[in-house]
This record gives sequence, C-alpha cells and structure tokens, in this order.
Amino acid sequence: MAGHAMNKALASLILPLILLTAACNKGEGNAAGEAESTQGDLHGARIGAPFTLKDQDGRKRRWDDFKGSYRLVYFGYSYCPDVCPVDLQRIMQGFGKFEKDSPALAKKVQPIFISLDPDRDTPTVLKSYVAAFHPRLVGLTGTPDEIAKVAKDFVVIYNKEKAEGASGYLVSHSRTPYLFGPDGAPVALVPVDDPGTANEDEGAPDKVTAFLEKWVK
Repeated sequence: MAGHAMNKALASLILPLILLTAACNKGEGNAAGEAESTQGDLHGARIGAPFTLKDQDGRKRRWDDFKGSYRLVYFGYSYCPDVCPVDLQRIMQGFGKFEKDSPALAKKVQPIFISLDPDRDTPTVLKSYVAAFHPRLVGLTGTPDEIAKVAKDFVVIYNKEKAEGASGYLVSHSRTPYLFGPDGAPVALVPVDDPGTANEDEGAPDKVTAFLEKWVK
C-alpha cells in the first residue's frame, strides 16, 4: 500500500500547511469568494524551486526548461504496486481527453513524473514506464541527494520501507500531484481518489479533464 498509508497519515499535516502558506500570502483586497473562483487552492504557496535532473533519455532537464508551460507534476516511483500507476493512468487519461477536446490548450501543458526511488528508477527504467501512460509524459530522476532536495522543495514526504526478510522494498510517500502555472508558481492540487471515501471517485479522468479546463488558459 505504498502511498496510501503515508498519504492518510500525512494528509492532515501537509495539505493544511500548504493551504496555510497560501492563505498567508493572499492579498487582503480579495474577497473569499472572488479568490476561490479566480485562484487555485495553492495560490501563493511556497512550493517548488529550481532543479536539474535527468529525463528518461538521460538528458539533463531543468525546472526552468519548462518555463512558459503549465506543469502537471506527479511524484512516485515505477516499482509502486498500486497507487502510482493508478493515479498516473487516470491523470493521463484525463489529460488525453483534454488534449482531444482542447488541443491548443493542451500544448501549453507539460506532464512530469518525478521519481522518489532514484536507486532503481534509472533513465532506462523510466523510459518504458512513462511511455506506458502518455507519449508526452516526461520522467525525471537523479541522485538520492538531488531527489531529496527536490522532494523537500516541493513539499513531498517519502520513506523507503523494507519488510523483514523481503528482497525488495516499497517507498511510502505523500500523494500530492500539482499543477504549476507558466511562471512556475503553484496553482492547485490535481484531483486524485481518496481511499477514505469509497462512494466518491474524486480522481476520475473526467474530473481531471474538468480541472484542466478550469485552470489552463
């Protein structure tokens, strides 16, 4: 259950922290209703920072390389047995529908997958992994120290977990897919399903499409 366990444990800590940071940075002149309709829930939050990592082709990619594009960013790892592939599939299905309905706007969006498991997620591994979800999905990895810094800068918490006697390991991590604007500022959290609400599908592809239609201009 890599992702679920940590996400449930930390959601009550991470999201309020993000939203508090955002609230502290909002101008006093905006009415609450107006701000909610024109600004995302991450407006003003201190999330993100410059980085240099390697993509699935082994090329160095910098955060500023994507300047001018909306950035749809998901943190996870390719060996994740459940949460990551499901989230990515649904997010990219929603993006694919957006791409079909609004091709000009979709060209302004760059989907990005950042690995939290650099020891196993080499560029070669990521190449086949991201290709399974969408041809435009960029996979990024780096050294453990580089990934640790990026995770900290993007308010992502993760931890390697190895069960006694197991040959492999899982990586528990917070589940915080972000949409950043063309200037690199955070806009809003991308919809994903909440395992605690069995009767509601918050991360359905159509909701991701609607999310992109709302924020990508």
